[in-house]
Amino acid sequence: MLINALPPSDLSVNTTGCCARFNPMGWDGQRLHFRHKPFVRATSRSVLHVPLNMGAVFARVQARMAAAGIADPDNTIVLSRDLSPWESEHLFAADRRVPDEEMTTLSGDFLTRVFEGPYDKLRDWHAEMQDLAQGGDGDPARVYFYFTTCPKCAKAYGRNFVVGVAEVGRPEAAIDG
Repeated sequence: MLINALPPSDLSVNTTGCCARFNPMGWDGQRLHFRHKPFVRATSRSVLHVPLNMGAVFARVQARMAAAGIADPDNTIVLSRDLSPWESEHLFAADRRVPDEEMTTLSGDFLTRVFEGPYDKLRDWHAEMQDLAQGGDGDPARVYFYFTTCPKCAKAYGRNFVVGVAEVGRPEAAIDG
C-alpha cells in the first residue's frame, strides 16, 4: 500500500440517508503506511467508555468538513480510541485544513482487521489488535477503531463492521501537532 493511502471505499449504497453500507472487501489484513497524514482531531465525552456526545461531535466535524469541500471517498476514515474511561479521541482523515477544527498528523505503520458484531465485543477486539501489533517488543501499541456505520445504520443494514487499526511501526515522530 502506498504512503497515506487507504483501501477503497464504496459509498454508493446508502439506503438510510445517513451512513453508506460498508463493503469490507480490501480492508482486512492491510498494512497502512502513514507519514504526516493530516486529520481533524476531536474528542468526545464518555462514562466508563460508553460514549455520551459522539454523535454530536461527528455531526459537527463532518458538517465543517463538508463546508470546507472535503468529501473524498478514497480518503474516508475516522480513527477512534479511548484516551480514558471518560474521553475518546477521533481522527477524521482530511486532505487540508478545516476551519474551526483542531488539525493533527499521524505517522506510523498500521495493520487492519475487520470485525463484525455488536459494539460490546470491542474489549475483545482491542485485545486481539494489541496481540497482533505487539510483535514481541512488549510495548503496548496504539489501537484505533474505524466504526464504519452508526448504530442505527448498522441495525438497518443488518451487519455491523468495525475495522481495527493497530500501530505496528512508529517512525521518530509518530504524532505531529
